[in-house]
Amino acid sequence: MEHLSFFLARGALAFAGVLAAITPIVPALAVEPLSLSAAVSAAVARSRSLDASSAAAQGAREMAVAAAQRPDPVLRLSLDNLPVDGADRFSTTRDFMTMRSIGLMQTLPGADKRRARGERFEREADAAMSERAVRVAALQTEVAQAWLDRRLQEQRLQLLRAQIEEARVLVQTTDAAVRSGRGVSADALAAREAQAQLEQGLIGAQADLNNARLTLARFTGGPPDHPLAGLPPMQLAQVTTDNASQLPDLAALQAREAVARAEAELARQELKPDWSAEFMFSQRGSQFSNMVSIGVSVPLQWDRSQRQQRELAARLARVNELEAEREEQMRERVLQVQRWQQDWRAGLDRLALLDARRQPLATQRVDAALAAYRGGREGLGPVLQARRDALNLALERLVLERETAGLWARLEYLWVDTTVGVKP
Repeated sequence: MEHLSFFLARGALAFAGVLAAITPIVPALAVEPLSLSAAVSAAVARSRSLDASSAAAQGAREMAVAAAQRPDPVLRLSLDNLPVDGADRFSTTRDFMTMRSIGLMQTLPGADKRRARGERFEREADAAMSERAVRVAALQTEVAQAWLDRRLQEQRLQLLRAQIEEARVLVQTTDAAVRSGRGVSADALAAREAQAQLEQGLIGAQADLNNARLTLARFTGGPPDHPLAGLPPMQLAQVTTDNASQLPDLAALQAREAVARAEAELARQELKPDWSAEFMFSQRGSQFSNMVSIGVSVPLQWDRSQRQQRELAARLARVNELEAEREEQMRERVLQVQRWQQDWRAGLDRLALLDARRQPLATQRVDAALAAYRGGREGLGPVLQARRDALNLALERLVLERETAGLWARLEYLWVDTTVGVKP
């Protein structure tokens, strides 16, 4: 029985070890490739800068409620007309002028002024949310570019590895030809040099890929080696410059203009002084009558043309400044979007031409050079040159596709959902 228990225990431990070895594999097999849209969504969800903008908007809304209220009343306690010499010195009851007073004062700003004060912070909240939309648009574009960069580096690495495998076969072929006396050592050396160049490029490509993986993982929070999904169709649904004013950066300028207008309205309301009312009860000695005082205070704007009106003029000038800046920025953005559209369409046409005409020609040139080399009509030099040209063309296509996809991503994320990532 003891031996049986021992073997059962060992069997259980072995089974547990097998499970422990299999468990990490199962999730790895079930990992879903990271699409471009999923990477963008993950980056938006974990961005702390967007939370900062939302907090700024919430703070401005809280201030809007507070600013629209009347100021707190002021409580005043005083001891008036206390004698400091003579027979009644320091007595609070024997002199008829000595009074112990308690007063309450309230400043009474007008309803329009209080409304303007609250409106100013409401516009600040809108401006903060507009800035948040700008950050969302910039973040989405940046993450999309990082995703495309990583995809480019992965494709570049795969291409170089495939070329290196072909170069190794060519090296083996030329070495065998030299050993059999059918080839020359110069061809073998040239093949090895071509392989070494490719391997040198592979080292740099691997470093670039590692950096691209780290950059994307910084945004998404996932593992750097998370596999990527395929490139989404580069189609634009509704890209038009007719509603350019709704672009996040232009909407942010418009929101700042609204803040300036609210500040100008508040400056206009400040031309009306705030009145203050005060009520005070004064107690004297028992042999004297108590007294009540009522007072009203009004600020004297004796130099309004040089103070209040100057401030209003400055606020209005600020409105004009932001309005002119927004209109000029809109013209520049419309032109920029139109250029992106033209370059994107041209990129698609260039890709189609490269695939339809240049790529087949490059393949035919390599095949022709190989056929001439095998038939003894040419040396290895034309073969290596044709292969280098084919590799350069393949790399050119990767770069062209990356540039075109980058333009597509810029156009795709021009407009954003202003509620994306907003926490309730």
